[in-house]
Amino acid sequence: MTATNATAKTRTNTKTSVDTRAEVSKGAMISINTAGAVIGLWSLASLVGGMVAAGGPVSLAKAWFSAVGGM
Repeated sequence: MTATNATAKTRTNTKTSVDTRAEVSKGAMISINTAGAVIGLWSLASLVGGMVAAGGPVSLAKAWFSAVGGM
C-alpha cells in the first residue's frame, strides 16, 4: 500500500478598481451640500437676529417694508 500526498495550490487574484470620477463627484456633492447648509444656517441666524433687534416678526416686517418702500 502506498500513500500519496497531494497538495493543491490555489491562487486568488482580486482586482479592485475604483472609478475616480465617481469619487470626485461624491466629494464635489458633499462640498456643495455643505456650503448650502452653511449658507442656509447663516441666513436663518440673520433672520432670527433681525427679529430680535426689531422686536418681533411683525416689527421686522414693518421695518422691512418701510426700508424697501423708502418711507
